[in-house]
Amino acid sequence: MDKLIALVQDVGLLWSEYHVMYLNGVKNTLILALVATAIGFLIGMVCGILNTIPYTDRDPAPRRIALKLLRALIRIYVEVFRGTPMVLQAVFICYGLPYFTDKALAFTGNSGIWLCSILVVSINTGAYMAESVRGGIISVDPGQTEGAKAIGMTHVQTMVSVIMPQALRNIIPQIGNNYIINLKDSSVMFIISFTEFFAAHRYIVGVNNMYFPSAAIEMLGYLTMTLAASFLLRLLERAMDGADSYELVQEDALTMTAGTYNHPDRRTPFDERSKEVREREKQKLKFGRNRGER
Repeated sequence: MDKLIALVQDVGLLWSEYHVMYLNGVKNTLILALVATAIGFLIGMVCGILNTIPYTDRDPAPRRIALKLLRALIRIYVEVFRGTPMVLQAVFICYGLPYFTDKALAFTGNSGIWLCSILVVSINTGAYMAESVRGGIISVDPGQTEGAKAIGMTHVQTMVSVIMPQALRNIIPQIGNNYIINLKDSSVMFIISFTEFFAAHRYIVGVNNMYFPSAAIEMLGYLTMTLAASFLLRLLERAMDGADSYELVQEDALTMTAGTYNHPDRRTPFDERSKEVREREKQKLKFGRNRGER
């Protein structure tokens, strides 16, 4: 119990002295995760859609070759960035691009570090989202694509109006999951001197050597951010699901009226009126109603 009280005291001491640095790290982490997830989602959306463009043996050879090459490039991109740690990706992009371009592409200054960090996390997120989008598109019933083609819709129209609205609902949990992952994994950006939440912890520990109390603050901070993101994600999913209570229409008012109009001289399969009624309506149409019926 004494150790716990001492830990709380140390945490309070660190927070009172370095809360501005901690909060600035939280702000940078939230901005980086949000922007990178949004860009990564767009990258994954483009890759997922391009990866599901259909082709058959009857299509022209240039189209088939181009689509196969495109799918191969997307597969290489996905496998490389899913199969390597983000920390190494940050090193290769931040320090490798200047090395191979003789510093023509160098990330200098605070803006350069921000740009490099967003680029790394976005590309990494896009690799995961590409497969999520592809899975979401495949999960939609193929009959809907066939129905859209049957009424003359192009592939682009089918994707925009029929497939993607349903696929988007299916992949929203994965989008939120990637955002939560980016909140935590962006901590590796300290390797390129990006001052996010974990970088603040490293600096503070280097000053006063209070490693565990600072780690406790980090733990609570990351847990708070991820729980808040999960809560907002649940609200979004609930909003897209619609109301839980609704009334089903048991009768269609147009079912027995559609197609039942008939000319007085002709009958339809739905016509059950007597001959006298039909004759009376015929006279009404020909001479108008009498005064007593007006």
